[in-house]
Amino acid sequence: MTGRTVIIVGGGWAGCAAALSAAMAGAETRLFEKTDMLLGAGLVGGIMRNNGRYTAAEEALRMGGGGELFQATDEVARHVDVKFPGHSHASLYDVAKVEPLVREHLTDAGVDIQTMRRIVGLTMNEDSLSALVDEDGDVILGDVFVDATGTSGPMGACVRHGNGCVMCIQRCPAFGGRVSITGRSGVRELMATKGPDLPGAMSGSGKLNRESLSPGLIRTLDESGVAIVPLPEELTQLEKLASKPCQQYALPEYADNIVLLDTGHVKLMTSYFPLDQLRTIEGFENARFEDPYAGGKGNSIRFTAIAPRNHVLQVNGRPNLFCAGEKAGVYVGHTEAIVTGMLAGHNAARYLRNRELLEMSTDTAIGELLARGCEALLTPEGLAESQTLAGSVLFERLRKKNLYTTDSSVIDERIERTGLWRKFSRPL
Repeated sequence: MTGRTVIIVGGGWAGCAAALSAAMAGAETRLFEKTDMLLGAGLVGGIMRNNGRYTAAEEALRMGGGGELFQATDEVARHVDVKFPGHSHASLYDVAKVEPLVREHLTDAGVDIQTMRRIVGLTMNEDSLSALVDEDGDVILGDVFVDATGTSGPMGACVRHGNGCVMCIQRCPAFGGRVSITGRSGVRELMATKGPDLPGAMSGSGKLNRESLSPGLIRTLDESGVAIVPLPEELTQLEKLASKPCQQYALPEYADNIVLLDTGHVKLMTSYFPLDQLRTIEGFENARFEDPYAGGKGNSIRFTAIAPRNHVLQVNGRPNLFCAGEKAGVYVGHTEAIVTGMLAGHNAARYLRNRELLEMSTDTAIGELLARGCEALLTPEGLAESQTLAGSVLFERLRKKNLYTTDSSVIDERIERTGLWRKFSRPL
């Protein structure tokens, strides 16, 4: 393809939402993903609509564009209206079924999906990007670019800042490590911290093989979507809570218990758990990890390469480069990735048409997330604080501003009033 094109690099939730929004805005859109599957961490995640994420998902569905990806997760939900410690009305999607459905959404919208295409370089024209280069040396021309490459890995970062490569869903040994488009363009990236000796953050959950657990645990998960197993005192894990990016789960219940969620496989709500200790607990005698494979040792390290950017998700100093997902801030969660992606893709299409870029209204939960995430990049204190709609400081802010709601009529009125109704579904 040649011509007026939006190029998205990184096929996680953020990149998929950006691609869908750009295509629905009428742009010729290409999506490049280094592995053989879309969704990245979304292939092992599965939690949607918990706490303020419910509000944001409903807002995004009314806005359209990449927000329509919430239809896909709703369609393959295994459990809805689930409660677990600190969280209400969660939806758990099936991680084994969601990727083909998302791929179908993008293909139907006309997105050119290129998997197993690892981008390793680029060319510049003054301060703007003009082309990308893949690892085979092929040149890919584009007009506007979205960096959705994430911040987890590559292997060197996990070795340097964590417990080594633990063979996570990113599959760096097979497909190569993450390459940042922002970094390759010469922009100095930011790194989140969890304290003086904790750069980045360790992913907050793993995935257990379903068949390796006891029939009793599986029955509980099938019935309610959640299983909570008290830990012996000697196995409590309070010290792990500080290193997680998912501070909405940094509650005593997650240190004193094993919390499991049914996402097709079994989501283990802790960064890692030594396998020999896990197997001493009733019901886990035969347990094995599915992601990361070395989940008894550690987990992937995230937030080591965040793009400095403005409120419309434009990378500072690079007018035709936008960013989304973890690249755009210390954002934790699939919902957060989707809503940043939908704005980045839409604004990439607007830039292509020489239209004024859209800044999301802070009278919406999504707008509040985007604005607070941008401001947080300006200070060390902000970089130490994860931005999530499901808990911690941002969720409390949503409550105080009366932005958190599950009332459909309130959300309808809000999106109408802010002029965002189906905004992202209409061609420019």
